[in-house]
Amino acid sequence: MNLILASQSPRRRELLGLLGIPFTVQVSQADETMEPGKSPAQQVAEVSRRKALAVKAISDDVVIAADTIVVCDGVILGKPKDCDDACRMLRMLSGRTHQVMTGMTVRFGERLHSCTEVTEVTFRQLSDSEIRRYVESKEPMDKAGAYGIQGGGALFAEKLCGDYYNVMGLPVCRLVQVLRQIVPELMEDGK
Repeated sequence: MNLILASQSPRRRELLGLLGIPFTVQVSQADETMEPGKSPAQQVAEVSRRKALAVKAISDDVVIAADTIVVCDGVILGKPKDCDDACRMLRMLSGRTHQVMTGMTVRFGERLHSCTEVTEVTFRQLSDSEIRRYVESKEPMDKAGAYGIQGGGALFAEKLCGDYYNVMGLPVCRLVQVLRQIVPELMEDGK
């Protein structure tokens, strides 16, 4: 039995490492296009499902796939297209509460379990100069909502309700619960 992470994200690799179980990485080439007409939570779970199914695995392999979005007033904020887009997103989040949603799928043989974890994050009011400095650091360019809570984005978040690791991209507590349910033998050592 092999554990496979279907993600190129260094943050997800770091978080999955917390389980203390050896794993390999296979980057999924799945279509990450969101489907209009579904809720953001349904859309992000569907993308994670596609990612899990796109990875080649044998029957006793366990595949973990995830996708993270930021949602503010029902608007999905993915990764910024450029610096202007990153500034726009951060201005939208400034002084407001938004949701970080991570769709996660665990695949074991023919079994698939998909779910969405939601964490609420409240940003303090941000000045234009703070936003520009942060965007110039390039940190926000590969992150949903144009910020990394584990980096400079921590300076903006004044309140968080839910799983901190979900905001980083992988809801570790929920993952352990799902693995215990679907693949208890993987978690035999008490994790």
